Amino acid sequence: MKVIITEHAKKRLNNLRQDKITIDDIIRAAQETPAHIPSAARFRGFFARSGRVFDLVVKDIPAGRLVITIIGKKS
Repeated sequence: MKVIITEHAKKRLNNLRQDKITIDDIIRAAQETPAHIPSAARFRGFFARSGRVFDLVVKDIPAGRLVITIIGKKS
């Protein structure tokens, strides 16, 4: 499945709360999310390779799985 990351989500990676979360971490997490997601939904508890815990808000669109935002957890 193709994963599309919004500019908003990419910009959030520069924030301290999303520190050490990579694009590869986001793609892996988005691909792990099960089933078809017709409307935006938050999925919790993914782990970046760095150990940082984060959530994703994703939605399926005809072009693939759209990652709307990333929410890093305080460490």
